[in-house]
Amino acid sequence: MDYLFSGLTVAALVLVAAMSPGPDFLIVIRHALAKGRRAGIYTAWGIAAGIFVHVGYAMVGLSVLIAQSEFAFNAVKWLGAAYLLYMGVMALRSKGWSIDDVGAEAENSHLSRAKSGRTMFLRGFITNVLNPKATLFFLALFTQVIDPATPRLVQFGYGVICVSTAGLWFTFVSYALTQRRVRGYFTRASVWIDRITGVGFIALAVKLALSKAVERIPA
Repeated sequence: MDYLFSGLTVAALVLVAAMSPGPDFLIVIRHALAKGRRAGIYTAWGIAAGIFVHVGYAMVGLSVLIAQSEFAFNAVKWLGAAYLLYMGVMALRSKGWSIDDVGAEAENSHLSRAKSGRTMFLRGFITNVLNPKATLFFLALFTQVIDPATPRLVQFGYGVICVSTAGLWFTFVSYALTQRRVRGYFTRASVWIDRITGVGFIALAVKLALSKAVERIPA
């Protein structure tokens, strides 16, 4: 397997997933618009820390499946592809979203009160960790790039890519949304952001449909 290509695939799909509207994106928007750039950045890296938890669960679970049952691993792989296909179709059907509406809501909520960086970080972390869709996404993603021959160090590298990609993206969002002119660009581009997300997920699902079942390496 070309690990470099797989790493780039992981980064691209994590990026388009982070760009789509969801709990993580919304909480970064709310904190950045209501309390400023620094609050948004703390939230961004809280989300990244939460992603590391999901990555850990996914890696351990897949390692067990690979070791115990070739059939179970391939079954999870196909279920993951079906989930990515579903996410892709839903994203393509999206009609976009409005950052201004989210900002207005934030300014009238309890998030408008002064909060410490630690609180912002924890809010981002908890929002991500308690999102079951994040667990499903990373499990689905890793079944596409991990096989029994993938070294543990490479698997860890995929995890680092996931965490850093999401953290850097949401940091960029925090910077961008504190620039008044950029807010409008995000809103106008929202439909195309969803389209890109949908195409990425569907492409990965199709790639799986054309691939062979994974065979375990004898111990």
